[in-house]
Amino acid sequence: MEHIVETLVQLFSQTIPGELTVFLLSLMPIIELRGGILAARLLDLQLVPAFFICLIGTLLPTPFILLFINKIFSWMRNTPFVRLVDRLEAKGRGKFEKINRYKTLGLLIFVAVPLPGTGAWTGSLAAALMKMDFKSAMLSVALGTLIADIIMCILSYGLLGLVL
Repeated sequence: MEHIVETLVQLFSQTIPGELTVFLLSLMPIIELRGGILAARLLDLQLVPAFFICLIGTLLPTPFILLFINKIFSWMRNTPFVRLVDRLEAKGRGKFEKINRYKTLGLLIFVAVPLPGTGAWTGSLAAALMKMDFKSAMLSVALGTLIADIIMCILSYGLLGLVL
């Protein structure tokens, strides 16, 4: 992840401001705020603006995923992208067991843990495929993203040393 973020920071920072670089990275699936916070640290952005830029960037796609991904997948089944849909659905369904056991709390915890393969995009995908209630899914993803953002800021900005 660090190598990908470093490469993208070098690529973007030559042409666009650091804040926009962090925002764009936070919007991207897989990278999300985990990469956004790392990029903010590499670009020497202040903690508080970086926190909010990453939070907003990561949450922005969430309602669209929750509301439209099933319709998009249905449409894509009639295109050459059917294998991509199958792969994405398999990824989302692979998370069902972990999330479904505890419902909204399970989704919150899943999104909050800042590890590869977890996060707002995958959590939203799983919630949409499980046909979770929009408000519950959105709240769980938002709170999970907030927790992940706090954890990443503590780790990336060296606040862990101050706490311990």
